[in-house]
Amino acid sequence: MLAIYLHHLSPDIYRFSDRMALHWYGLAYVLGFYCCFLVMRSLSRRGYGELKPDQVGDFITLVALFGVIVGGRIGYVLFYKFDEYLRNPLDIFLINKGGMASHGGVLGVLLFTLWYGRRHKMSGLGLGDNLVVGVPLGLLFGRIANFINGELWGHPTAVAWAVKFPTEIHHRDFVPHAPMTFNYQALPGHSNEIIAAVKELPDGLQQLEAALPARHPSQLYEAGLEGLLLFLVMFFIRTRSKNLPNGLLSGIFFILYAIVRIIGENFRVPDAGLIMGISRGQFYSVFMILVGFAFLTSALNSWKQKVSASD
Repeated sequence: MLAIYLHHLSPDIYRFSDRMALHWYGLAYVLGFYCCFLVMRSLSRRGYGELKPDQVGDFITLVALFGVIVGGRIGYVLFYKFDEYLRNPLDIFLINKGGMASHGGVLGVLLFTLWYGRRHKMSGLGLGDNLVVGVPLGLLFGRIANFINGELWGHPTAVAWAVKFPTEIHHRDFVPHAPMTFNYQALPGHSNEIIAAVKELPDGLQQLEAALPARHPSQLYEAGLEGLLLFLVMFFIRTRSKNLPNGLLSGIFFILYAIVRIIGENFRVPDAGLIMGISRGQFYSVFMILVGFAFLTSALNSWKQKVSASD
């Protein structure tokens, strides 16, 4: 049996001052973009797709800026916190305070890739077919960073690998499982800071552990599903043939990502209100499946036309 892990990780890799620090979440983005660059450059060198190896760096840089960051931020504002940002519109630009939506990022990347392909007289879907091979690695690092930050935790559970997240004490719906003799709402925000503070109080750490429910480390589940598993599947399919119709891999990615996201959301506490009885992540994933099937249909029709023309 494994002991229940009390989350105590810091979101900082290194803190330079009270206002400046190097964060794991920022490193996750950098690693994700870099690994995606390496994957796309490798595929390009092996003759997959129209993008030349020396064009990959510029393409990934633009995708990161206009697709992932802008798309992810706009998606978060529209899908999760629209009312709050409507009241305080300037907060949209405060990315340092968090707030990115993976569905928004995926949509942003899709739109930018299609535009880039048209702008440079390439197949946008063909570009996307190589890009979606590396994208899961970015999702992998992002979910690991979510775990390190102690955010987006799972439902209560009795599994042996369950985790207690001190950051939960600041959640609006938090109800202690055991009484605490100190004002937990006055504690700092991150796990490492909370634990350091309660250790200074009589029986503080023991009270905190007793008050926290054990939860699924859903961030790690999603890292395995959306990240590692999806990368292995997409890489395997991509490297089977150089003659796959444009859009086939993009369609497969959209469908598989939506499926694993729906599965992972079953273990995760919704971070916003439900829609039609399901989490917002699951609701938006349904539309990704529809988009994926549209790509598959287009790719297969294109392939049939080429076969017919060659007969």
